Amino acid sequence: MIRKFFEKLTGEQYVPEPQDSAIAAAVLMTEIIRADHDVDDTEKDAMRAALKSLIPERDVEALLTEAFDTVDVSNDLQRFTSAIHDQWEVEQKMELLVSLWRIAYADNDLDKYEEHMIRRIADLLYIPHSDFIKAKITARDH
Repeated sequence: MIRKFFEKLTGEQYVPEPQDSAIAAAVLMTEIIRADHDVDDTEKDAMRAALKSLIPERDVEALLTEAFDTVDVSNDLQRFTSAIHDQWEVEQKMELLVSLWRIAYADNDLDKYEEHMIRRIADLLYIPHSDFIKAKITARDH
């Protein structure tokens, strides 16, 4: 009841904190896809491949749908990076970062907004700049 009141007052829909790091990762991938304001099928395909690789036990299409729905009502990267930072090991975070770069490169056009978004995510995951660059090179060269 109180939540509904504040939703009407602020005009923003309530988005719960993600307990599920798989959803959080999918949302971050979706942010990269949408960063250049051009949702491309090749980027979505790269996202599907990344989700299958990072989170093989989950239904990829369900994650993709939930991620796009969540991004529509949330504009806070902190809540999603926080869930990943708390639950994932450094190696998993690096795999995610490489996946974000692969998604950005999927349409053969790395947009400055995609790069900026990945930089922000890397900072929020406490990934050093040298690893940020390594992930970018790894994604670009493979």
